[in-house]
Order: sequence, then C-alpha cells, then structure tokens
Amino acid sequence: MSFTVRDFRNISRAQLQPAAQLNILIGDNGQGKTSLLEGIWLFTGCRSFRGAEYSELVREGADEALLEIFFESNGREQSAQLNIKARRRSLGLNGFAQETPRRMLGVFPAVAFTPGSLALVQAGPGERRRFLDVALSMRMPAYAVRLAKYLKTLAQRNALLRGNAQGLEAQLDVWDTSLAREAAQIAAARQRHLELLIPRAREFYRGISGGRETLDAIYKPAGIKENCSEETYLMALRNSRARDLRMQATHAGPHRDDLLLTLDDRALRDFGSQGQQRTAALALKLAEAEVLRETIGEQPIALLDDVMSELDPARQRALLQYLEGWQVFLTCCAPLGMESGAKVFRITKGMAEAI
Repeated sequence: MSFTVRDFRNISRAQLQPAAQLNILIGDNGQGKTSLLEGIWLFTGCRSFRGAEYSELVREGADEALLEIFFESNGREQSAQLNIKARRRSLGLNGFAQETPRRMLGVFPAVAFTPGSLALVQAGPGERRRFLDVALSMRMPAYAVRLAKYLKTLAQRNALLRGNAQGLEAQLDVWDTSLAREAAQIAAARQRHLELLIPRAREFYRGISGGRETLDAIYKPAGIKENCSEETYLMALRNSRARDLRMQATHAGPHRDDLLLTLDDRALRDFGSQGQQRTAALALKLAEAEVLRETIGEQPIALLDDVMSELDPARQRALLQYLEGWQVFLTCCAPLGMESGAKVFRITKGMAEAI
C-alpha cells in the first residue's frame, strides 16, 4: 500500500510507503499523526472517525484536499482518489468516477482503534450504535443504504411532529408504516451481527484478561419489549404518538437503541474497573475486525491512534499479538520499545520521514 495526501488538515503534503505489517508513526502532538490515520480511514467509505465535517478536513488557506491510495483488494492492485471540498467529497476508483464515496464500503476494509474506541463502554448509547453501524456498513454495504433511508424517514417524521399540518394523524400513519419497516430490518441486522461478534469478543477478552471474567452483551431496543418485528415497531410508534407529538421527537426505534455490556452479568459501565472497561473495548474492536475478515474474505488494515498509552505493557503485547500478520499503523508520541521489525516514521509538521 502507498498513501499520498495534500492540503488535508494541517498537512500540506505527505507520502507514506508503509511496510506490509507494523508501521509506527511517532512525533509530538499536533504534528499530523492522527490526520494521516484519518485520511487512510476515509477510504473505507465511512465518515471521519473524529466526527469531523468536510469543511474541517481541508487545510486552512487551501481550496481542496486531495488523497490518493494504492492498495491490494479482491486479489488485485487497485487505486482510489478522494477530492474533498468544503461540503462534499468525490471519489475515483481505478480511474473511474464513482457516484458516492460509499462505493468504497467493503473494498478497502479497516478497523480503527482510537481513544474514543476505548471509551466505548463508558460513552452513551450513540457511541455503541455507531460502533454497530460502522461495522455493519463495511460488512454489508446495503445496510448503509437502509440506515440512510431510515434516518431520512425519521427526519421527515420528526419534521411532521414539529409542524401543524392538516390531516396530521393520517400522515403519521403513512410515515409510521414506512419507519417500522426499516426499523425492523435495522434491528434484525444488528442482532444478527451481535450473534457473530459477541462470542469472538468473549474469547478475545478471556485471552487478554487471563480468563477471569465473562464478557457478554444484550441488545436493548428502545420503545419495545418484544421481538423487533415490523408489527411490534408499528404498535410502539402508535402507542407513543401522544408523547412524540408533545416532545416533537420520535422515541421508539433503532436510533435510540443501546447495547448493554456485562461482565459476569454485572453492567460493565457501572461496575467494571477502568482496566476491565478498556479490555472489553479492545475485545469488541478485535472481534469487529475478525467478523469483517470472515465476511468479506479480506484482512482489514488496523489503525491504532494513541491507543498504547492507555494500556499497560501486558495489554500492549496482547493487542499486537492478536494483530500479528496484519498491516498495522500505530501512532505514539515516543518510541514504545516494540519497534524491532517495524517501519518507523517520524511525523513533523505534517511531513513523514522514514527512520
């Protein structure tokens, strides 16, 4: 793989010719290490893992950012180019313009380990929903299309709740039917994904922690107590209509669902130590990568942004052991003592120098 970036974030121009396995990016904070990982991540077809808007990605004073990557996927050499302007992205794949950057979903698989990932357990439900949605979108690009349709329908229903349109009840009946249909499909996909994810996460947690506790997860749909069927969601939407009209928002549906993580049947968020929570987050991310690899038949690239500083040496070694044989990009402020066999880049003012 090779990666070139121009006028992206605080980087005027940089190029990486990485090794096939471990690559370590060292340098002080604010020099562009995370930006390089973020640029690579954008080629997955997902939005920035930092939650940035497009306007934040273009270097100050520049009109556009250009990113280019050469990689191997589906048994052949491929290339992709991203052009980012203030409010949009355009993608070229193997020399052909694509309708949307989402075309890269499943083509360039990657998994990002960030400080936000390690806070997965402690964060609110939105972080856990995003964790599921990103993984599912890379495994099954059609899921991303369905999720976008659901969110658009949800926005239209909420707009209707805020208005005073004539025939409001009849209009809500139409939107509720459409929303319930999409909601049931999204919830079912998430639950099937968890059936694959959690057994693997449990194994990874046991391996990292020495087998002292058992990790588990329970999907918690919002607004319903029964199975996540279209009929159940439709009933929930109708039962909560008075509340929705009063609050001007939709309260039942997968946009409000959560994932309850437990250790030995106790809520991890409330009762787990910081070390247990970090280990669980790592196990979930490793399981995400494993399920992705098994689904698409491609080894994802691992992007580790300032993760090692959050882990003790034993967990650092365990993480890298699980990632052995992967192409890994790891950022840190100073050498970690694991550079043997790795390709090391010093990042200074957005410039990458192999050392």
